[in-house]
Amino acid sequence: MGRFRSVSLLTGLLLFPVFLFAQFNNNTTSPYSRFGLGDLQPYSFGRTTAMGGASLASRNNQQINTSNPASYTSVDSLSFLFEFGVYGKFSRYSNDINEMEANDINFRYFAMNFQITNWLATSLGLTPYSDVGYNVQVAENVENAGNVLYSYFGEGSLSKAYLGVAVEPIKNVSVGANFNYMFGTLNRNAEVNFLDERDFYNIQKYEAVRMRDFNLNFGAQATIPLKEEQHLVLAAVLETQPKLTGFYSDLSSKYLTYTIGTSTNTDQDTLNFQSEDESTIQLPLSYGFGVSYVRENSLEVNFDYYHQAWSKAKFFGSVDPVLTDLDKFALGAEWIPDRFSIRSYLNRIAYRAGVKYEKSYLMLNNQQINDFGISFGVGLPVYRSNSTINISAELGKRGTKQHNLVLENYAKVNLSVNLYDLWFIQRRFD
Repeated sequence: MGRFRSVSLLTGLLLFPVFLFAQFNNNTTSPYSRFGLGDLQPYSFGRTTAMGGASLASRNNQQINTSNPASYTSVDSLSFLFEFGVYGKFSRYSNDINEMEANDINFRYFAMNFQITNWLATSLGLTPYSDVGYNVQVAENVENAGNVLYSYFGEGSLSKAYLGVAVEPIKNVSVGANFNYMFGTLNRNAEVNFLDERDFYNIQKYEAVRMRDFNLNFGAQATIPLKEEQHLVLAAVLETQPKLTGFYSDLSSKYLTYTIGTSTNTDQDTLNFQSEDESTIQLPLSYGFGVSYVRENSLEVNFDYYHQAWSKAKFFGSVDPVLTDLDKFALGAEWIPDRFSIRSYLNRIAYRAGVKYEKSYLMLNNQQINDFGISFGVGLPVYRSNSTINISAELGKRGTKQHNLVLENYAKVNLSVNLYDLWFIQRRFD
């Protein structure tokens, strides 16, 4: 009966986030998501989101870390970890002319992690890769044409389902790999409407890119023991220019609405039609390095550097001129006053903070779009359990008002639930 309850619980935990992900899988309203593959989602989640996202060298035996697959061996040999997260973003976009506010609240990911043997561990889950979601309108008065309205709108997301394995070939050294399946569709649309002049054709262009394929990414971590329950962890991750199958669709048309007598007529003509032409999308070479200082059960300080060569990525055989190389720096820390305190719950809470600086992969109007943020949060232990509720917030800004660009000031809130249980015990009594 106990095993039946555990299986039922796991089934419910799996189906609930999958249902949410299927229903609500768009996490942005940013005009910057119009370019490239949209808004790229961070590689960290849960605990390390509050630490500036610095996580490549993190090894915690009660938390899941998918940013480096080598970390999977850090979990206890008898434990089973399951985690899911919810994300909220509140943004204010402004330029020299106008400003707007937008809110995005959504399910973000789920993952699980457990050991198969003392030297082999695995993890699997579903995480977002990028999101597109924007609606931009620009009005202009054109000579001899009158008022013209340019509309740009799009939506969609790319997701990543993964199965990861990690091994410890020698003591204090772990290597791992994630076998990923990337999938999703991105829609980008544009319309040109002549509001005053009835003799000009309005233009419509609807584009869609559908992607699907498998790829691999790799990671390694090495632990260097120090004195008095302290150690350093050095880490590296690598993803080598994966090629994904892509399908491109385009429907471009023009139409003219005119009135004859009392009847309204529309003259419409197709300018271009492509229906899922198959080609390839080559993602960039990605690599990162991390270091972590740990004082057991008390303090962890992480630093990450991460790079993606988007200037060499190819979309259906050509590079995108608005893309450039991405560089990210992140620094974060976690402090627990007294993890095993009996009398004070506040002393058992994990307090976290961090900072990040990202030179994004977008180069618009000869300006690289930069992102700076500070984060903080807590890990709330569940009573009489090793499970944790992770809450974090991030305040930051992206872009600039200069050079006809958009400044985004944002606040992010993340809530994740990490469930910890001992599943692999042979019980004498049930």
